[in-house]
Amino acid sequence: MKRAELEDEIREVVLSSVEVDGLGPEDLPSDAPLFGEGVGLDSIDALEIGAALRRKYQVKFKANAAENREHFRSIASLAGFIAACKGIQLED
Repeated sequence: MKRAELEDEIREVVLSSVEVDGLGPEDLPSDAPLFGEGVGLDSIDALEIGAALRRKYQVKFKANAAENREHFRSIASLAGFIAACKGIQLED
């Protein structure tokens, strides 16, 4: 699977999960931080995104695991996590 295809799918999940006025796919570059100084999402958004990703990809995030912070760092890091969980080889 192409990395860009998976990242685009994840962008759609993120955008359908959070309610931020004016936020579009162009506002979610692959390596931009999703939280804090980056896109500005918060912990409630992370819960919503995590639930949507579980439903779409059947992946599980460990509750209260420090590694979740790295998984949710960016669209690219979410793509890497999902690919690893699902055994998907990502092509550039």
